[in-house]
Amino acid sequence: MNQAQPNFNHEHITVLLSEAVEHLVLKKNGVYVDCTFGRGGHSKLILEKLNQEGRLIAIDRDKSAYEEGLKIKDTRFEIVHAHFSEIDEVLAARGISKVDGVLLDLGISSPQIDQGDRGFSFRFDGYLDMRMDQTKGLTAAELLKKIEQKELEKILKEYGEEKFARRISTAIIKERDEVGSIETTKQLAKIVADHMPKKEIGQDPATRTFQALRIYVNRELEELKEALPKILELLKTDGIMVVISFHSLEDRIVKQFINDEKNRDTLPPNFPIRNDELPKPRLNIVTKPIRPSEAEVKRNPRARSGIMRVAERTAH
Repeated sequence: MNQAQPNFNHEHITVLLSEAVEHLVLKKNGVYVDCTFGRGGHSKLILEKLNQEGRLIAIDRDKSAYEEGLKIKDTRFEIVHAHFSEIDEVLAARGISKVDGVLLDLGISSPQIDQGDRGFSFRFDGYLDMRMDQTKGLTAAELLKKIEQKELEKILKEYGEEKFARRISTAIIKERDEVGSIETTKQLAKIVADHMPKKEIGQDPATRTFQALRIYVNRELEELKEALPKILELLKTDGIMVVISFHSLEDRIVKQFINDEKNRDTLPPNFPIRNDELPKPRLNIVTKPIRPSEAEVKRNPRARSGIMRVAERTAH
């Protein structure tokens, strides 16, 4: 989770905007999918690159992002309120079987962080919601009402890579049992801060705990794992997949998926098989990972952890 100073007007500055669209849109008349519309930065630039025959389908599970997308009045554009792991269903419902490119801009948007009532940030006191799709699923507060210490420890360790997961999870459960519930962001952040034995310079003690709960509540890593194989099947030959990640857990999944599809020959050495029978690569790496420039990070500190990977669908 990026923790730069909040922008109080909820402005969202799209990370790696030109780089992503430059690698994605290779056909002006192509069909593209923006799986994470957010506030539409990528989508608006994609539409600028398309001609009148081009088409863009945007997806977002956040209702406020969806409503923002409805403001775009363009016959080439449509936004759908859905999870991006449902990309196959979204496209099938529109009679689309193959696309020229898919963009995934993962993580959380500035408006989500900066709106206290969404519960994503410890900088504002608000209800501990944390759901990207507020129409379904458990809130973080509801999760903390019933979770056991061992499970919470596992979540903090796996999704937050928190070294003090046991200490923090024990403190959270103790507080919950004593006061009945943990309902607000400030309440949770204080518990973590009070029980963090070692502070990191420049990072709030609650950063990893909030990240872990957000990822778990929204099934972010599972969603990504479900979506990538579907995207691969939906891409035309020479179709492009662009993925922007903001923490190592996401990027690791993307990198592994691309490498697995690029190097599909997993047979043991000297295995008796003809060359034409070997599994063929289904993705090629287009460029080495791209990170935001120093100028972009200076302009938008939340960009600093971004990393973009680009892969191309082969004919196999």
